[in-house]
Amino acid sequence: MLNLRILLFFFTVPWMFCGTARNDKLVPRIRGILKIIDHEELISETSTFMEQRKPKKKVVPTPDYESLDNTVDQPKAESPGADNKDDEELPTCLMCVCLTGSVYCEDVSPDMTTVPPLPKETSYLYARFNKITKITGKDFGDIVTLRRIDLSGNLISEIEDGAFSKLTQLEELSLAENKLVKLPMLPAKLMSLNVNHNQLKTKGVKANAFKKLSKLAYLYLGDNELEAVPPLPENLRVVHLHNNNITTITDETFCKGNNTHYIRYNMLEVRLDGNPLMLAQYPNSFICLRSLPIGHYK
Repeated sequence: MLNLRILLFFFTVPWMFCGTARNDKLVPRIRGILKIIDHEELISETSTFMEQRKPKKKVVPTPDYESLDNTVDQPKAESPGADNKDDEELPTCLMCVCLTGSVYCEDVSPDMTTVPPLPKETSYLYARFNKITKITGKDFGDIVTLRRIDLSGNLISEIEDGAFSKLTQLEELSLAENKLVKLPMLPAKLMSLNVNHNQLKTKGVKANAFKKLSKLAYLYLGDNELEAVPPLPENLRVVHLHNNNITTITDETFCKGNNTHYIRYNMLEVRLDGNPLMLAQYPNSFICLRSLPIGHYK
């Protein structure tokens, strides 16, 4: 009977300890002491621990206020690629082709009725065969670099006296095939003037219009309505006066009647054809010239 009790003890006690182990956990404690806790208590404590965990805060550097005070008044540094723009912008070449120093506005569509704005460095302007009707003092007032202006084939009937006065470098001016009835004041350095095919009359050309033009070498006044030859500058080489209404000339027109030794060496070409003029009636009018007037005469 005793042996039976001992056998039941060895079978029952281990089974009891194994059941307890299923529901309990051994949790390590400090200093190596073990604590047996209930499984539900472990879940409760773990949940509480997870809820109390907080995310890490971002570390924001505290500004150094002393350094800020030192940099507040300092100007911002300019970017290395920044360009300083000029206060003044160049005028736009509307409807024209602008190359270095040259502007081409020929036969522009739609019709061009005024001189377009030009860059200040313009030296050569070609605005032929348009519908420009008038030249004002503001059109070329600031373009002091102009050396050549060609406005042939327009409808220009009026040019203000001061339109070319500031163009101190202007050497060539062409106003051919327009509707001019008088000439404006011309710049002193002009070397070539072409006003062929206009409506100029003698009263529209002042007596001293060419007197101060000491460098004028080429003068084209053909196909106008002139009744007389205007006073011509000494350095003139070529003068065209064909197809006008000139009826008479004098010994002073090209030569100096009181000086038979005077020879006009610079004058190489004169045209007077197409005028109601008989050259044979004026034998002394060309005595100072190196060659007689060219062209077909009656």
